[in-house]
Amino acid sequence: MTLPGVLLLDGAGPEAGLLAAAAAARGHQVHAATTAAGYADYGPELKGLLAGRVVTDFARPDRALDEIASYARRRGVGAVLTVNEYLTELAARLCAELGVPGNDPGRARAARDKAAMAEAFAAAGVRAPYTVLVRDKAGLRSALADPRVGFPCVIKPLSGAGSAGVTVVSGSAGAAAAADAARAAVGMYDVGGNPRVLVQAYAAGTEYSVESLTQDGATTHLAVTRKQVTGGPKRVETGHSLPVSLPPAVEAAVYQEVEAAIRAAGIRHSASHTEVIVGGDGRCAVIEIGARLAAGQIGVLIQHALGIDVWAALLDVALARPAALDPTACGYATVRFVTSPRAGRLTSLCGFPKTGPGVPFVRWRAAIGGTVDEPGANGHRLGSFVVTGPDAAEVEGRADALLRRVRIRVEPAPENTGQVRPARTSAIAP
Repeated sequence: MTLPGVLLLDGAGPEAGLLAAAAAARGHQVHAATTAAGYADYGPELKGLLAGRVVTDFARPDRALDEIASYARRRGVGAVLTVNEYLTELAARLCAELGVPGNDPGRARAARDKAAMAEAFAAAGVRAPYTVLVRDKAGLRSALADPRVGFPCVIKPLSGAGSAGVTVVSGSAGAAAAADAARAAVGMYDVGGNPRVLVQAYAAGTEYSVESLTQDGATTHLAVTRKQVTGGPKRVETGHSLPVSLPPAVEAAVYQEVEAAIRAAGIRHSASHTEVIVGGDGRCAVIEIGARLAAGQIGVLIQHALGIDVWAALLDVALARPAALDPTACGYATVRFVTSPRAGRLTSLCGFPKTGPGVPFVRWRAAIGGTVDEPGANGHRLGSFVVTGPDAAEVEGRADALLRRVRIRVEPAPENTGQVRPARTSAIAP
């Protein structure tokens, strides 16, 4: 019997590579929809797994939908998946077009466009920070004067990812610059900035994310993740740890809000990653939701800490098969992200961990000699490593000790280079 093909919308990144490997190991032909430039960044292992690819332009979603659907029908594709934040709406539309399990295409924008997300949350009664859509300077002044916003507040782009263009503003003096930064944040397939931005009330408390998988509208929560985040105007993630045990009443409140957010975003057949803030009173506020598996190696953490094969589970959901979601292990895992202390040119690196017992995953992303940024978004990470073990305190201590051993040297960038940019993915080590 010929198994249905599996199509990945963009196969770049470690999560997509693990998903492709899982599909190939099960005997499925793996296909990728990609851009011409994007395919150049695929590693040799991923290219070797592919049975075929369709090259399209994700910046033109209607045309991409037609081209990918035509290819999928010719190649016997029976499952469509993506781990790319920017392509979840297209994935929902493509699944509906092909008649394969997917999310509600009519509500999928709510998991990408943050103005649509705020509207969907409000309509569904999801407890979330008060949010105002701002179109111009007058709108910004009005939003900042709204007592339901207050200070501090958050100014963010409509459709960004990875904290790019997001600023926590403590007063009106920095608001205009923060709005400009949000407008300038360009998504992976955007052709320019968006003049509209969001102003959102600040939710104080501890930040977590909830990793869930929904099949036929029934949701299983795989783990609660504690997020380590910098302070200051730019809140950049420096690590993730799981599983986290919340008090039963708090956990119930978090899951209630997360499930309401999942329904509001039309998530019916996919993973989801929901960012929440738990206040000192134990109440939960939903910040954002993504209709995808979490990035930042959270899937690797789940696999090593809980023994859940998330890649196989994603395939099963996409193929309308029962997914194995019960934990088979009772461990703990954390990831640490290495960032640069300043913008400039990366000249040396030493002390970065290697894979071995208790360190199952290591990835260095920056090229020696390439330019690096002072961390202002998750995309500015230079590398990451995962530490695992049976005891949370021991794992956290070991991860911190490994991080302290990392030494990087950054020299000022030549003045004539203009804006400092990260090294291209093609220059990134696996």
